[in-house]
Parts: sequence; C-alpha cells; structure tokens
Amino acid sequence: MEQIKNYLKKLVDTNLNYGRHIIKEFANLIQVYENVLDIGAGIGEDLTIYKKTCDGASLFALDFEEKNVKQLLEKGICAYKIDIERQKFPFNDEFFDVINANQILEHTKEIFWILHEVSRVLKIGGYLVIGVPNLASLHNRILLLLGKQPTCIKNTSAHVRGFTKGDIIELLNIFEGGYDIIKFKGSNFYPFPSKVANFLSRIFPELSVSIFLSAKKRKKYSDEYIEYLKKSLLETNFHMGNSEVEGGPKCT
Repeated sequence: MEQIKNYLKKLVDTNLNYGRHIIKEFANLIQVYENVLDIGAGIGEDLTIYKKTCDGASLFALDFEEKNVKQLLEKGICAYKIDIERQKFPFNDEFFDVINANQILEHTKEIFWILHEVSRVLKIGGYLVIGVPNLASLHNRILLLLGKQPTCIKNTSAHVRGFTKGDIIELLNIFEGGYDIIKFKGSNFYPFPSKVANFLSRIFPELSVSIFLSAKKRKKYSDEYIEYLKKSLLETNFHMGNSEVEGGPKCT
C-alpha cells in the first residue's frame, strides 16, 4: 500500500489543485478592476495573477500568519493580519471589484461570517472567485465506496469542511438573488499525470480534485447571512459579529 501511495505522489501534480490557470482565466474575463482582495492570501501568488492581468489594480490581502503578512507588505500589497472567522474586514462597504478566496474556505468553520463580510465589502457588479477541494471528486467517491475517508476532509488534516458544486451554490443562494454564477471550472484529476488530468478536468469539472467558480454580485447586501443564522437556530455557536480588527498597517 505504501508503495502505491508513493507512486501516486510522484505521478500527480498537486500544484494543479490551486488552479492558478483558472484564476488567470477568470481574471482575464473580468479584465478591468480597481481593488482586489485575497482572503487567506498566503504569499500573494493569486494576487500576482490579478496584477499581471490589470496592472493598475490595487492589491489587498488578509492572512493570519505573521510571516505571510510581512512578505505581502514587502511586495507592496496592503496586507492585514486578522482572523477572518472572528474579525470584521477592515474595509468600507462595497469597496472591492474582485474578492478571491482560493483554497481557504475548507479551513474554516465560520463560513457564514466570512460570506457576510465578503458580501458586505464587495461592490454591486463585483466578482467573487472561489476555489475549494471537491468532496465529490472521482477519487473521493471511490474512497467512500471502499469505506475510506475522502482526502479533502481527513480528520487528521487542517480541513474542516467539504464542498461540492451544488453545496457552494446553496451557500451563495442564502444571499437570495445576490449572486449569479458566471463560470464554473475544475482542476486536476487523480490519479492521472498533469496532461491527462488537465484534459479530464476540462470535460468533467464536477469530478475534478478542486472546483472553482466566479460569481457576480447583483444587488445590495443586507446582512442575509447573519439573518439566516438567527432564523435557522443551528445547533452550533456560529459567530455573528462584534470582533473588530486591532492595529494593522495604514494602507492608502
């Protein structure tokens, strides 16, 4: 079994899971934008793509790791160290043309608070770009049939949520009439090498390792995600506000 695992690790290209060719495609479709925010920005790889596509764009980032924030600031990106699950984003309402959330939502419990803040600071007509691991990928379906845990939501990993295309759309639809899905794509396809994986993920995006969508905000946000929590009475103590950002750089 270990030999098989080691063989598969050498065979597949896990970098494709981040779908940066898809982020580039989405950015090219949007073309013109002024302010871009990446939540869980890491060291700014996705933001670099947006900058190359629209050189005049101003780049903003949120991240919890001090070392990442330092690197982002050194690159000239306006970066804040905050807990996106507990703190209010340090921006005015309807400030951003594009918000990028790539391979971050699966790490979070407080998805309703995050989508509340995203919907608050995104302009009407702005774009939300989401990339997440796909719970319904081909390899995860096979693992479940064999009685094994899907790779994208192992209890020994950093991931705490699993997503499918329909589930993401259901989450966005809590903000009723708020988002239109513009594009949906898939990236990587286990257990195949990159050329085959790229081909298969184009044909069968809903079976891909990671899934991506671009959604356009259509109307003013009015706290729909918070109201949903209040009405639903979910048996979990979801966060609904009151934690402000402390400190952070002054960005202009």
